[in-house]
Amino acid sequence: MVAALLAALAGAALLSGPAPAVAARPGAAPSGGGVPTREAAPAHFTGQAFDTCDAPSLEVMRAWRSSPYGAVGIYFGGRGRGCPVQRELTPAWVASVNAMGWRLLPLFVGSQAPCVVSPAKRPFAIGGSPWSQGTREGAEAVREARALGLDVSSPLYLDIEAYRQGDAPCAATTLSFVRAWNREVRRLGYLPGFYSSADTGVRDIEEQRKAGTKDLPAVMWFARWRGRPSLYSESVLDPQAWMPHARIHQYTGNVNESHGGRRLFIDRNVMDAPVARVTAPAS
Repeated sequence: MVAALLAALAGAALLSGPAPAVAARPGAAPSGGGVPTREAAPAHFTGQAFDTCDAPSLEVMRAWRSSPYGAVGIYFGGRGRGCPVQRELTPAWVASVNAMGWRLLPLFVGSQAPCVVSPAKRPFAIGGSPWSQGTREGAEAVREARALGLDVSSPLYLDIEAYRQGDAPCAATTLSFVRAWNREVRRLGYLPGFYSSADTGVRDIEEQRKAGTKDLPAVMWFARWRGRPSLYSESVLDPQAWMPHARIHQYTGNVNESHGGRRLFIDRNVMDAPVARVTAPAS
């Protein structure tokens, strides 16, 4: 099964356009507040992807076109980013990389669960008003995306790092923040995605999906580092949840890899999910 999946992913590298629209999740908020949005079917990519803390230079991205990867995760915003400076990540970089054929997975690392495991993320804990904070940061994510030339209907992936299991108040605060972020991102015409540990954030969101909770993510990016992909067989997700075209599995992390003579420190992913739509640069 694993060998067949890897073979399929290695051969797929498929961008559909126009792609089938992702089905609306329960509780999707309608546009409102006088903010115009344009409806467009999300673009999808099926294949292998990598993410790395700092956006690589254009030279590295050209060299890595020889790799098996077809998509790259970019940490485009949020106060909790591990690499907040992002010298390479500009509208010109986005347009150039898109023109090379790369597909983009925009990651927003904002406020984190109050019981987040990583000491480095604890200064960014969600405060006492998680719904209003999530709304503000959802609007921030859309502003940052627009500034880079990421068009409406692009997915924006909210990164919530692993947090303490079994802490119900912490999980409830985090859920409120995530739902508000999702609602605002949807309201402004973008597609809310969610990245987290399979055993914490993903498990909790799946339980909320089963309960019929509103304002949940449209796309699920789950981290379980077992060294092999299980895109369609993750144990904490119902087999029909976030299907079709709405899953990413980060299956290995913190590895060095070289292609075209250039080395990067990356996480490895397989995906069948939406990717960013890039605004054509002005002529």
